[in-house]
Amino acid sequence: MRWRRRFAVVPAAYVLLRRGDDDRVLMQLRQNTGFLDGHWAIGAAGHVEAGESVLDAACREAAEELGVQVRPDDLVPLCVMHRTRNTRAAVDERVDFFFECRRWDGEPDRREPDRAAELRWVALDALPDPVVPHERHVLERWRDGTLTPVVPYGFG
Repeated sequence: MRWRRRFAVVPAAYVLLRRGDDDRVLMQLRQNTGFLDGHWAIGAAGHVEAGESVLDAACREAAEELGVQVRPDDLVPLCVMHRTRNTRAAVDERVDFFFECRRWDGEPDRREPDRAAELRWVALDALPDPVVPHERHVLERWRDGTLTPVVPYGFG
């Protein structure tokens, strides 16, 4: 019997702040990150740290990147994305948890101005260009009502 090598995945949490009942979400323009700089990205996102729940990671990222306080109960799961870049390197095997959040304390602002050139409220039907590709995939399907709970991305 041939054994398959198990791979490690890098988990990340994404928080889509959405104002009231309109279709606008907060996005940031990436800079100086070393990954897709010059692309628009979801307002707050980052890796889940060792020993941290994905909900705690989402709340922490919102505070670190946007200066807002989010409670775990205010995070509404949108989908889980399992994605790959097909390099077989552990760093390129990801599981991303996307959450919508309509309630938070504080006013969002750039807490990491060296990494985010701009923050902007963006309508889902008028996304800026370019958007980080896997995030665009989620945003467009969410807008169109075709987002599934589990989204494979980059596989075959």
